[in-house]
Amino acid sequence: MTAAGLPMEVPAEGLPGRVRIHEVGARDGLQNEASVVPTEIKAEFIHRLADAGLPTVEATSFVHPKWVPQLADAEGLFPLLGDIDAHRLPVLVPNERGLDRALALGARRIAVFASATESFAKANLNRTVDEALAMFAPVVERAKDAGLHVRGYLSMCFGDPWEGPVPVAQVVRVCRALTDLGCDELSLGDTIGVATPGHVHKLLTCLNEAGMATSRLGVHFHDTYGQALANTLAALRHGVTTVDASAGGLGGCPYAKSATGNLATEDLVWMLHGLGIETGVDLERLTATSVWMAETLGRPSPSRTVRALSHKE
Repeated sequence: MTAAGLPMEVPAEGLPGRVRIHEVGARDGLQNEASVVPTEIKAEFIHRLADAGLPTVEATSFVHPKWVPQLADAEGLFPLLGDIDAHRLPVLVPNERGLDRALALGARRIAVFASATESFAKANLNRTVDEALAMFAPVVERAKDAGLHVRGYLSMCFGDPWEGPVPVAQVVRVCRALTDLGCDELSLGDTIGVATPGHVHKLLTCLNEAGMATSRLGVHFHDTYGQALANTLAALRHGVTTVDASAGGLGGCPYAKSATGNLATEDLVWMLHGLGIETGVDLERLTATSVWMAETLGRPSPSRTVRALSHKE
């Protein structure tokens, strides 16, 4: 591990005092693995992440096993997490059947996942953008009636591998639709990692102008072109306080082959702590967890911070 006191805290003006990290490694990360991770290992991973202080750990997905076989064990996994407050364990649901499965297990936070582009909506959901929104409408309504918190994921907010640059107005339209359905928060996804800070600022500004408060917006950056931390900082300067990240940089997207790993949680925490921003996360415990998972998967972590902190002299 590194020397005590590093990174040195040097706060910068115009940044939030605290950031909530929405940890996606156990779901978005493991769903992209070529082999299926045993249920008991997943449960241990989630427990370790929660014990490291991550306030929100996305647990699994109730998508049909045919589409995401790596997460086919949702019914077996969720009961193993009963000692963790269900409000800390959001799950992904694609439709009413998925919601039924989640409710039966006591889930208290769910997420639906839409696309800003027609090409990805077809690839990921086999529907148009508007058909997907129509499918989500009863899901969100029933979830809200049951007192659940609902997050709306929106993929391809900055660029699409088939369609190229995505017009900001197009993204705003779908965000507005998800908000109108009743989503409590939105996660803006840079699925193939092509965003740059100016683009991030522009989209957030336009969303505000369309009536969506920054407090309801989160960001989900991939690090394909090494821009994830720069884009995160741009979002923080805009007032965003929810940032998605994946322990050890696990993940990508099975339906967009150019989507490389998520922003590594450790890299994010290192930057935030250096800026004097509170996260509640124990970086040493988190790093140890990612080292353990990397060893379990049989390959090194792509996170630069994990590699630096776990280096043995």
